[in-house]
Amino acid sequence: MEGGGGAAPEPLQEESQAQPGLPPSLEANTLKKSRWGLLLTGIVGGTLMAVYAVATPFVTPALRKVCLPFVPATTKQIENVVKMLQSRSGSLVDIGSGDGRIVVAAAKAGFTAVGYELNPWLVWYSRYRAWQEGVHGSTKFYISDLWKVSFSQYTNVVVFGVPQMMPQLEKKLGLELKDDARVIACRFPFPHWSPDHVTGEGTDTVWVYDVGTLRGKGRRPELVRFRLVVRKE
Repeated sequence: MEGGGGAAPEPLQEESQAQPGLPPSLEANTLKKSRWGLLLTGIVGGTLMAVYAVATPFVTPALRKVCLPFVPATTKQIENVVKMLQSRSGSLVDIGSGDGRIVVAAAKAGFTAVGYELNPWLVWYSRYRAWQEGVHGSTKFYISDLWKVSFSQYTNVVVFGVPQMMPQLEKKLGLELKDDARVIACRFPFPHWSPDHVTGEGTDTVWVYDVGTLRGKGRRPELVRFRLVVRKE
């Protein structure tokens, strides 16, 4: 019987399959690119959010049934409005006050002036502008939809409207304003009211309506208009 005096064979060791690491310079470049990518993504995302926050108040009114876009009043328009306010007193409201130019000009002329505007950015800017012009004590600006506000307390009303909204606004003001109120329409006149005064040319034209004159003997503008239509027929 043969003996097995030889030593037992050693178990085979598995060769390492680990791959060699990246060179230090290449690894650093890869990490640097990754950080720049994250930074760029953050910048783009932040920019889009900022644009959305700023643009939304300007775009949202355009989605409404009757849109009142922001178009700054010209210097001549402001002069014509102030001219039509001469010898007037009492409170003033600017419907769709935009950046507050009319309100500030009216305050400088001695009025307690209020502006209603749907765009919060324009309202905040208007408040800053009033403070900068030194009339913040006699001006107020509200973020509000003009159709949800009553203007019965104002004796002077300024409107920068568009043709689509003027018939509805004519009816609203005719129901709410008192006999001593004056309405100044800029850019576009009211469709049925007859103005007491007209001044300016082109886009700088303003139409002035005294509510007491429109009502005649205490009649509301809608009733006066109805009678005129019946007579023509």
